[in-house]
Order: sequence, then C-alpha cells, then structure tokens
Amino acid sequence: MTAEYDYESLGLVAGLEIHQQLDTETKLFCSCPTERRDPDGAARRFTRYLHPTRSELGEVDDAALEESQIDREFEYLAYDSTCLVEEDEEPPHRLDREALGVALEIAQLLEMAAVDQAHVMRKIVVDGSNTSGFQRSSLIATDGEIETSAGPVGIEDLLLEEESAARIEETDEGVRFGLDRLGIPLVEIGTSPDIRSPEQAREAAERIGMLLRSTGTVKRGLGTIRQDVNVSIAEGARVEMKGVQSLDEIDDLVREEVGRQVALLEISEELAERDASVGDPIDASEVFEDTESGVIGGALGSGGSVMAVPLYGFDGLVGRELQPDRRLGTELSDHAKRHGAGGIFHTDELPAYGVTGNEVEALREAVGASEGDAVAIVADDTDTAENAIEAVAERARTAMEGVPEETRGANEDGTSRYLRPLPGAARMYPETDVPPVEPDPSEVEAPELLTEKVERYQSEHDLDAGLAEQVAYGRRMPLFEHVVSEGVDPTLAAGTLESTLTELRRDDVPVGNLTDDHLAGTLALVRDGDLPKGSVGDLLRVLAEEPSLTAEEAAEREELGGASEGDVREAVREVVERNEAQVEAEGMGAFSGLMGEAMGTLGGKADGEVVSTALREEIQKRT
Repeated sequence: MTAEYDYESLGLVAGLEIHQQLDTETKLFCSCPTERRDPDGAARRFTRYLHPTRSELGEVDDAALEESQIDREFEYLAYDSTCLVEEDEEPPHRLDREALGVALEIAQLLEMAAVDQAHVMRKIVVDGSNTSGFQRSSLIATDGEIETSAGPVGIEDLLLEEESAARIEETDEGVRFGLDRLGIPLVEIGTSPDIRSPEQAREAAERIGMLLRSTGTVKRGLGTIRQDVNVSIAEGARVEMKGVQSLDEIDDLVREEVGRQVALLEISEELAERDASVGDPIDASEVFEDTESGVIGGALGSGGSVMAVPLYGFDGLVGRELQPDRRLGTELSDHAKRHGAGGIFHTDELPAYGVTGNEVEALREAVGASEGDAVAIVADDTDTAENAIEAVAERARTAMEGVPEETRGANEDGTSRYLRPLPGAARMYPETDVPPVEPDPSEVEAPELLTEKVERYQSEHDLDAGLAEQVAYGRRMPLFEHVVSEGVDPTLAAGTLESTLTELRRDDVPVGNLTDDHLAGTLALVRDGDLPKGSVGDLLRVLAEEPSLTAEEAAEREELGGASEGDVREAVREVVERNEAQVEAEGMGAFSGLMGEAMGTLGGKADGEVVSTALREEIQKRT
C-alpha cells in the first residue's frame, strides 16, 4: 500500500486537465458524423510520415523533436464517411456552431467568462494521431471556479479542440490509426494549481465530470473522457501524467507520483554524497561473444551490438524502487524503449536472464566500473542500441539533479511511465484557414445540474433516492426525460432503463444492440396498453438479438401484445362466475386465489394492476 505523506509540508501542488468529447452531430471542422466505426469496416488505407515544423519565432518544440527522432510510418484507416478534411487534403471548414454552443454551456456551469473572439490555433503533434501533424484548438472561456470540500479550485481555461485519431495497433513499420475519431469536438478544461491533496484532486475531477454530464450533450463510455494530472512537490518538478481513464485512479496516481518524486530526491541526495557521474557509452559486444542470454545472443547473432554505459556511484540505486514494481532502472528502460529498444539490463539485477557472473565482471572491467558503480546495457541492432544507450545515459544524468520535468503515461495500477519531455510554447501557432468567431453566451442557457435532477426526480416522479441518482447520472438520462414527457410512467421508465437492462446484461444479452428507438418504442407499447409490463424484459431480449426489428414488429411476431381492458374484464368475469360459490362464502377473502387463476387465464398478457382492479370490482358486485 502506498505510504501517506504530509502533503502540506512537501509542498504538493496539483492541477487537472479534463478532456471530454462532445456528442454533436458533426465533427468540429467538417460535416462528417461523430459515430465511432469498426476498424474492420475500413474502406481504404493510406500512410504518412510526419516531421516537426518551426513556430513563428523559428523554434522547434522539444517534445515534437524527440518524437520525430523515432522513424515510424503512420497508417490511417479511412471509412466511407471519411472526407478530405480528415485526410488533410482540404482546408478545414468553419468551427462547428453546435460544438461552440455546448462549450459555452459548460463555461457557464464553471462560472467562466467567454472570450470576446475565439481564434483557432495549431498545436504541433507528430506522434501520428493527427494526419496534419497538428491539433486545432481554440480558447473559449477563462477565469472560472468550482467548489470542493477543501476549498475552491480555479478553472483557468476552457478550450474547444478536435479529437485525435484512434490508435488501433502497433505495426512492424509504425502505428495504425482510425480516422473515425479524428475531429470529434472535444473540450479541454484546465484547473489552476490549487489542489493540495490526492483526495481534493479526485473530488475536483468528480465535480467537473458531473457538470459536463449535466449538459446531456457529452459522449459517454470508455475513452470519451480523459483526465491529465499535473503534480509537483516543492523540491521536485512539474510532471504531467496523461490518459487517466477513471476517476477512481486519480487520487492513487497523485499519491504514487508524490512517492516517486520523494524517492528520486532521496536518490539524488545519495548520488551527490557519492560524487556520482555518468561515463561515455561504449561498445561492449566482445564481452558477450559466447553468452547464453537469449536476448543478447539474438541481437549479436543478427549483426547487432551491445552498448554499455558506466554509472559511477550508482551501485544499488538503479534497482531502488520508486513505485510498486517500478525502479530507477525502469525509468532508464522507458527512455531506451522510446528509441526502439526492448529495454535494458543493469548490474543491480545481474547476473540473471542468462547473463553469468563472469560476464558481469568482464563487463565492469570493460567500462572501468568498480565496486560502488553500476553498468547499464542495451542489446539491439547497432543504430537502435546506440541511440537507446545515449538516452539511458542522459536520464541517468538527470537522476543526479533530482526530478526531471516530463510527460508521463498513467498506468492502471496508479503508477506512471515516461512518454516524452514537457511540451513548450513553441508548439502553438495560428491556424490561418479558419476565421475567428465571436462567442455569445446569451445564446445558451445553463442546463439543470445532475444533482438538481436527482432532487426533481424524487419530488416530481416519486422515485426513491437511489433510483433517481442512477437515472440522473446514467447514460440513458436524456431518453428517460423524453419518454416521461411522452406520457410513460416514470417508475416504469426508470426501472426499465436501469434495473431491467442491468439484469439482461448479467444474463449475457447483448444490450449494446438496443437503440433509444427500441427502448422508447417498448415503453410506448406499455403506455398504450399494447404490452404488459411483465413482458418488457422479454421484448427487449428479442430486440437485442435482432436489432433490425422495431418494438412493434417484435411484439407482434412474439405475440407479446397486451389484452385490451374489455378482454381483461371478460376473463375476470368468467373466473368469478366459475368460482361463484367461493366468492359468496369468502367475499374478498377469495381474491388471492382468484387473482392467480385470472392471470393464468390471460396468459400474462395483462398487467397485474389492471387485472387486480377488475377482479376487486367484480367480487364487490357479488358480495
């Protein structure tokens, strides 16, 4: 379990960047739909190589430069809906007005002030996730605030951006992306560095998430919202951790990063006491000519090399744990991997992996390392090994200085891994193909908050607190609002959209195939008396298995239609007449037994409430 720290004394400062896809009809700079597609349905493919460009001041961003040093081919999957804008073969169109309206709604909920004029900027991105080599982004609002139990957190800015292409898989040549996601409108919300504890970071993210969902026009599901967390402590450095998928991960991620920075500072102090240094990389291939290590032997057998770097004074520290199952050696390995290597070996973990003790001693002698020193090696093709070992050496040098500023990727266990240097101002420059717009907040109204919806569902629709919260925060909330406005019983609608669908999912019914039309149509049949409540689950099961059917078609085919009120009363009358003696003797006491008989006679095609009412009336007539 991660240790808890005195975050105040450590000087913890944290901030959030929330990226949320908007559920608009079209993309931000073209008229293509925003629905995701199956990669197997791609109509065609094309490839690109991307390179960084200089800013208007002639500068090149460090993060873009490092990314460009990795020689990779980017392949893109295009669909029947893909247009020339998405392929970067045509200039972008004007900024989508629907997306701008949603962004302004969000700005109001965050108590932000809209800018007088929004200008679209280009942000250099050469990792292949944008066909153009940059992402378009526009500042929409500034200076907001949210409340947390630990005090207010400022909201510095809200930007409207285009989503990147979806990363499908790594290939032998590079990376494959899908263009279905590229260009989906996205808001980026950046907080001020006001967060002072892991718990406050999570609470702030939850509050912003609630406000976003309150609009009813944001996409839901895995990958539609991402949180980046910026963390630093007084003696450390600002580190940006990207790609947090779940709110449950945020507080753990902050705790683990604080622990990592504390450990790196301790290592730095110890290296200083040891007067540590990093030597020059050398080719140590001869040491392993007869090795039994599969990794090293494989590299040498393919004409590659073993490159080594002496780490003077680092003995025992390369294997020092920074986070669970992550050590300083793991950090060095991350940098090697960025240059195409599979990783590193180091003497804090050797002999192992087929490397013998004699080889370790020979390695130390070859690089001039003695007791108290460590050695790191990379075995790969010669170019890769040389580039990777240089990156390892550079990261080892920064270990002597303390905590490096960098961008890291969030792991599911709360730890993180190195991605690239922090981006700088050199990555932004104006987009000349898109004219500026003047946002008008008066054109939009702030929506009802989800917390307010919960209270309203309880008071207006008589839902219990738990069900009201499930519906308000659920993905089907807009559908619930719609069907209730169309006269569907609120309790039936809520139970169907939450409880019934959950039960079907647990029974492995493919409820993901059910559309809003399927659900609304089913509930309308109940409302109109054409389907008994008890048959809702049966009908939805059929529709999930055969989504091409409408609710009406499926109900008719499966003979799930409800009995009319006249049919119910006639059936009940016949049951009472058959049991006339019992009714005369027991009066209303005969109700329970006759109710079961009446329901059986109707074959489940009538709601129990309707049958119950008719039966009570019929018994009362005869007593």
